[in-house]
Amino acid sequence: MMDELVLDQYRNDGTFVRVVRDFLEINDVKGYVVAWDDETVMIRRRNRRVVKLKRSYAIQRMDEPRQLPPGLLEDLD
Repeated sequence: MMDELVLDQYRNDGTFVRVVRDFLEINDVKGYVVAWDDETVMIRRRNRRVVKLKRSYAIQRMDEPRQLPPGLLEDLD
C-alpha cells in the first residue's frame, strides 16, 4: 500500500501518476492524486473525471518506467 507521505507529495506537487491494476497497460488509470482514505484513492484523470480505486493497487509516477506489482506475478500460480 502506498505511503501517506508519498501520496501527499504527489497531490501537493501535482505529479502525473499511473495506477497499475493488472498486466495490460491499457487498463492503467492515469491522472493526479486528489484524495485518499485507508482503503481507497481518488485519481482525477485528464478529462476531469474522478476515479475511485483500491489503495492496494500500485501507484507509480508517469515519468518512471511501468512496473508490475510484485504480488501480481504470484497470482498466476
